[in-house]
Amino acid sequence: MSLFISNAYANAPATAPAGGGWDLLIMLAAFGLIFYFLIYRPQAKRVKEHKNLMSALGKGDEVLTQGGLVGRIAKIADDKDFVAIALNETTEVTVQKSAIAAVLPKGTMKSL
Repeated sequence: MSLFISNAYANAPATAPAGGGWDLLIMLAAFGLIFYFLIYRPQAKRVKEHKNLMSALGKGDEVLTQGGLVGRIAKIADDKDFVAIALNETTEVTVQKSAIAAVLPKGTMKSL
């Protein structure tokens, strides 16, 4: 036909690979296990540890908030999930319990 372009011919239709259904199911199961062990399980563990931390809070505990504030718990309102944190002798800040990232060892505020 053309001097520079060769003719292209269609190949015969390929047959479907045998056992394609099982391979797909095994691959989906493998991805499900990877998702569970690498994403879901560690996140569920962190959520459980944070809930235990929230339930163990008490007046006088020194805490670190997610915003970076370090203070001592002055008041705990159990019904509203809020905590008053004393940053020093005169300043108090009210935050949600879920905003507390960690409970610090006693005496941490004095060492800062």
